[in-house]
Amino acid sequence: MRLKKANSLLITLILCVGAVVSFFPIYMAVINSFKTQGEMFASFTALPTKLHFENYSQAFHQTHLLNSALNSTIISFIGIGGIVICSALAGYKLSRTQGKLSSAIFFLFVASMLVPFHSIMIPLTRMAKDLSVQGSTYGLALIYIGLGVNMAIFLYHGFVKSIPRELEESAQMDGCNEFQTFFRIIFPLLLPITVTIAILDFLWIWNDFLLPLLMLTDVNHYTLILSTNMLFGEYNKDWSLILAALVLTSIPVILIYAFFQKFIMEGIAEGAVKG
Repeated sequence: MRLKKANSLLITLILCVGAVVSFFPIYMAVINSFKTQGEMFASFTALPTKLHFENYSQAFHQTHLLNSALNSTIISFIGIGGIVICSALAGYKLSRTQGKLSSAIFFLFVASMLVPFHSIMIPLTRMAKDLSVQGSTYGLALIYIGLGVNMAIFLYHGFVKSIPRELEESAQMDGCNEFQTFFRIIFPLLLPITVTIAILDFLWIWNDFLLPLLMLTDVNHYTLILSTNMLFGEYNKDWSLILAALVLTSIPVILIYAFFQKFIMEGIAEGAVKG
């Protein structure tokens, strides 16, 4: 009994330390975003003597936050919608189709998860330029779909196995074709893993820096992360302003993750175990 209590106390202590370590950078970013440049350099860890909200108003205007947020939102929603629809259909079909060809196609999708992005970065940029999608927010969203389907197919493939085939047979007996069976019967049952995929991909697309940097050439098409990067000058870096911009950029991600974290953990666990 004492050993069990000691183990529980140790685990709680480790989790508390992990929480403090994880929260500390956020805390430092927030308190320093309310300071002046001189006050921040005088003491990075001290609380601000006065709250300088003008940092946030300047960051709002200099990053063109509304336009950048709209670009990030458009790219995220198109990318997530495409990933969910394509991956759900592919994962369902591959899971329900028995044979060597189906297994080989699924293996190729899973194997592509191991390919680092930096190894395809240059060919992808050239291909985007040849297809005239470079510099377009919609073209960038299409690229995200192509890069994001492998993980989503893997999760859907495992989750579909938990759904009884009798449901599909009953739907077919009632006159539903394969697409009607999927969208009316199967897809609603995939809600837990769909929510997980949507949130994980939203965090990825919203926070991504390298791919938008490679693909977007017009300032009016910049995402929030790219617009924040414009605050970094060669000879001038106002860190208070930069931190304020980063806090504004992070708010949607933190809220969404905090609200849906239960679905993320459950969906990943179910999809991986059932796979």
